Amino acid sequence: MAEQEKDTFWIKIGALIVITVVLVLMLKSRETEHLKGGYEELDREVAAQMKKEGQI
Repeated sequence: MAEQEKDTFWIKIGALIVITVVLVLMLKSRETEHLKGGYEELDREVAAQMKKEGQI
């Protein structure tokens, strides 16, 4: 392999790693996106129930 080909190879490998990491982080953040609203709703329901029972 020529020196230029080696440099290009490692640039491509580095770019592939960076793209993979970015995609994983994006998918991970979207994976838990639907849970955020659920926790808030559950907290409101629990607080209302506790208030109703006189615990708060």
